[in-house]
Amino acid sequence: MSLLIHLALSFALLSILAVGGGTAVLPEMQSLLAHQFAIDHTQFVHIYSIGQLAPGPNMLMVLVIGYKLAGLIGAGVVLLSFFLPSSVLCFYIGRLWNRFGESPWRRAIQNALEPISLGLMASGVYAVGKASIVSPITLVLALITFYLILKTKLNPVFLILGSGVIGALAMHYW
Repeated sequence: MSLLIHLALSFALLSILAVGGGTAVLPEMQSLLAHQFAIDHTQFVHIYSIGQLAPGPNMLMVLVIGYKLAGLIGAGVVLLSFFLPSSVLCFYIGRLWNRFGESPWRRAIQNALEPISLGLMASGVYAVGKASIVSPITLVLALITFYLILKTKLNPVFLILGSGVIGALAMHYW
């Protein structure tokens, strides 16, 4: 099977599975990339980090994956494959959803999907954290950054950038 077709099918499936947002499919994406496309955990974390720092939706990181695997055409294929199926599905489900109004079924479905979405997002955060925390230094930086995000109103971008600089310096000198 052609690499581009394989990328299109893989990312289209991830698109449909992204209940609760792109973070929900990070563990599956990480596994898929490792087993089928030879992108290891470290490369995945680096690509994810670029997605977090770049302006716009953080899941634009899939462009980097497509580019890394198949150049500009691969980036385009992955972009369309990852965003188009879920967008079309959301459009039609949204139209159907409005027809339910205040139906008890609508509330039941929402109540069922909320914990599923939260669990999937938490698993995505866990997968990235597990791959990112590779030494005592990265553990300490992760805990301090997490604490500061929860307890202060500092912009998380500055905290993440600061942690990156401190981590790079600490890893270089120790």
